[in-house]
Amino acid sequence: MRGRFTLHLLLILLFANYGDSIAAVAGPSPRLLHRAEKNLTRVIVYDIFSPPAASRIYLYANVAAYETLAMQDKSYRTMQGQIPGFPDMKGLKSEKKVNYELAAVYAFFKTGGKLVFSEHLLIDSIRVILNDFREKDTLVYNNSLRLGQAVADSILTWSAKDNYAKTRTKRRYTYSKQKGKWTPTPPGFIDAVEPYWSQIRPISLDSAGQFKPVPPPGYSTDTASVFMKEVREVYHVTQKLSKEEVLIASFWDCNPFYLNTQGHLNFATKKLSPGGHWISIAGQAAESKGKNWQETAAIYVLTSMALFDGFISCWDEKYRSQFIRPETVINAYIDEKWRPMLQTPPFPEYTSGHSVISAAAAVVLTYLLGEDFSFNDHTETDYGLPVRTFRSFNDAAAEAGISRLYGGIHYRSSITNGQHQGELVGRHLLSKIKVK
Repeated sequence: MRGRFTLHLLLILLFANYGDSIAAVAGPSPRLLHRAEKNLTRVIVYDIFSPPAASRIYLYANVAAYETLAMQDKSYRTMQGQIPGFPDMKGLKSEKKVNYELAAVYAFFKTGGKLVFSEHLLIDSIRVILNDFREKDTLVYNNSLRLGQAVADSILTWSAKDNYAKTRTKRRYTYSKQKGKWTPTPPGFIDAVEPYWSQIRPISLDSAGQFKPVPPPGYSTDTASVFMKEVREVYHVTQKLSKEEVLIASFWDCNPFYLNTQGHLNFATKKLSPGGHWISIAGQAAESKGKNWQETAAIYVLTSMALFDGFISCWDEKYRSQFIRPETVINAYIDEKWRPMLQTPPFPEYTSGHSVISAAAAVVLTYLLGEDFSFNDHTETDYGLPVRTFRSFNDAAAEAGISRLYGGIHYRSSITNGQHQGELVGRHLLSKIKVK
C-alpha cells in the first residue's frame, strides 16, 4: 500500500509542474518523460549503482514506457517477438479511455522504482494537484494508472528472469596471481565490481562473447614490448595535459565509485555513470529536435538497449583478460608516486567500458537522428563543468574514449579496440531490433 501511495503521489507532484488539467499530460511535447529520466538518474546516482547495474535499470524502465506508448501508435513495433522471452502485452490493452502518455510515465516509474533502493527520492516536487486532476477526468486518470501498473508488472516479471538475482549470490571474486592480471587500486582498493555480469541475459546478443575483441597486448616488462610502450604513453601523456585535455577527462569521468580520502576519513562523491551520461545525451538530442512521445520513447529505449548489451559484452572481456591497470604498472616499474588524473575504477582494464558503450550508443543515435547531428551536451553542468559542443554522436563517443587515456586509467589499445567492440554491438542491435 505504501508503494502504491508513493507512486500515486509521484505522478501528482510530477504533473503539478505542467498545469492542472488532463490536457497538460497529452500533446506533442514529451517533457514529462524527459523529467522522469532525470529523476531516475538522480536516484541511480544517489544509490551508487555500478555502471552495468545502472544500465539495467534504464533498460527496463524505458522498455515499460515504450511498450505502453506502442499500444497507442500502431506504426511502432512491440518488442514481443523481437526479443526472446519478451512478454505479450496485447491482453493488457482495454477499450476504456486511456491517456497513454500518463500510463507510460507511470509504467516508467513503477518499473524503475522497483529496481532502485531509494524509490521515495523519485518525488521531485511539493505541489499537489490530485483533487483538481481527478475532478477533470477521474476515470481516464484511473484507467491510465491501471494500464501503466499492468505494463510495469509484466516488465518486472520479465526482468526477474535475466539472472541478475543469481549473480547476487555468487561467491566473492578470486584474484589471479599471474603477472599482468588486475588487482584492486588506490585509494579504496575496492573489490571487483560485477565479475559475473557476462551471465546477465542480453537483449540482442546471441551470447556475451559474441563480439569478443582481440586480446590485449601481451604483458611484458621489457621496455621494447608493445605493452610497455602503451604504459609509457599513459605516463607521459598524463604528465603534460593541456587545460582542454583536463576538461575532457573530467567531463567524461562518470565514476560512481569516486572516493575522497582526507587523513583517516573516507567518503564518496556521487557521480553520474557512463550510461547515465548517454541517456542524458539521448534526451537532450530528442528534445532539441522536438520529437513526440513515441519518437522520444524509441530513442530512449534503443539507447538503453545499446548500453545494456554494451556493458554485457565489455564485462565479458574484462573478466576474461583480467588485465592490469596502468596505475599498478606505473607505480611498480616507472614512478611509485604517480597517480592518474582520474581515480581508477574497481574492475579490470580491458576493454574500456566507456569506449564500448559510447560507441554502441553513438551508432544507435546516429541511426535515429542523423550522422551530422550537432548538439550541446549540458549533462555535466550539475557537477560544475561547462557545456561541450559536438559535431556528431560519433564525435562525442571518440572524445569519451580518448578521455580515458588523458585520465590515466586506460591504455590506447583498450580504447580503440573497445570502440570497435561497441560499434559491432550497436550495429547488431539495429539489425535485430526494429521500432518502426
